[in-house]
Amino acid sequence: MGIVMGPNQYGKAEVRLVAVDRDTPRHSVKDLTVSTSLRGDLDAAHLSGDNSKVLPTDTQKNTVYAFAKEAPIGEIEDFALRLGRHFVGTADGITEARVLIDEHSWERIPVGGTGHDHSFARSSDEKRTTAVTVEGDQAHVVSGLKDLVVLKSTGSEFWGYPKDRYTTLAETTDRILATAVTARWRYLHTDVDWGKSFESIRATMLEAFACTHSYALQQTLYEMGKAALEKHPEVAEVRLSLPNKHHFLVDLAFCGLENDNEVFYAADRPYGLIEGVVKRDDVEDDPKAWYTLPEF
Repeated sequence: MGIVMGPNQYGKAEVRLVAVDRDTPRHSVKDLTVSTSLRGDLDAAHLSGDNSKVLPTDTQKNTVYAFAKEAPIGEIEDFALRLGRHFVGTADGITEARVLIDEHSWERIPVGGTGHDHSFARSSDEKRTTAVTVEGDQAHVVSGLKDLVVLKSTGSEFWGYPKDRYTTLAETTDRILATAVTARWRYLHTDVDWGKSFESIRATMLEAFACTHSYALQQTLYEMGKAALEKHPEVAEVRLSLPNKHHFLVDLAFCGLENDNEVFYAADRPYGLIEGVVKRDDVEDDPKAWYTLPEF
């Protein structure tokens, strides 16, 4: 029986980067968490401790900071592509690079009805994301968002499901539907206006969530992905993870009050987790784009 080294990668995880653009008195802020991973001819490092082709993770971290200084960061997809192409093009023995970026949003603090020039507030935990894999002269881009919390107070039902002796959940034709959206979509190419595409996909999926009369969160998931694909030919597939943030009606009979779908208990856990892929049927899969990423 032989033992060999299988697929592997290494890099610097969660490099925190805040870059301030001071070219004008009205500053802008980019707040990123960047993770790099390199792949290639690394067997010797694992088998004998030969580090001759192991670009230190500290060097990778320093490269992230230097790139942020040398040129404007721009869209996170462009920044990730620049980093990935640099590592593949300059590091001996490295044939692939993957760069993950989360962008944390800041909004200008309003003063006198106008956003302040250099003061900001974080309004939510929502993050814009990208995962870029550079392989030779090829690039695979998966962008998305996570921690986008949404709620609709009606327009959601859940009934007609199987029941057995363990079932206690009551059917309902009017319930709160809430979730924290994680969505990732794979682009077919890199000739994309990344910012415009992101904003449009986000808005399209939110509209589908709001306007779909939902009989199950699974149905809502499909409609969100379908709407994004119909409007965006540059996208091959959408993967969604939707935890069902349950809101249970509080029984107020103990104090003689009728609760007409007005007072709820927001349960933290456990929760239902609905996940799925919505994709075009005429586009080939791209395992390299998703390698080591969560399936949904």
